[in-house]
Amino acid sequence: QVQLVESGGGLVRAGGSLRLSCVASGRIFSINIMGWYRQAPGKQRELVALIPSGGSANYADSVKGRFTISRDNVENAVFLQMNSLKPEDTAVYFCYAGVRREAAISRLDNYWGRGTQVTVSS
Repeated sequence: QVQLVESGGGLVRAGGSLRLSCVASGRIFSINIMGWYRQAPGKQRELVALIPSGGSANYADSVKGRFTISRDNVENAVFLQMNSLKPEDTAVYFCYAGVRREAAISRLDNYWGRGTQVTVSS
């Protein structure tokens, strides 16, 4: 199995910053893609940012220019630096990983963290 553990959420005022971290552990051959999704109360889970192992990051339009995703392939970790936070960024943020568990298996399995709460006050 693979576990994803997030950290770094909290309460911040509008205009402030937070940095989220997520570390993957378990039976991992490689992690092809990592990223962050979020879910606000009463809304569906939405993509925030994704970063493949060897490519460019993709961002939701609502966070472009404010959020930066990065990853550490050695530590199987992904980070989300969130600047200029807005009240509408308030949500539970979930870490995501597309994991190849064995060299003999090309399939990617999807894993999620339990989420970390980010609350931005006005």
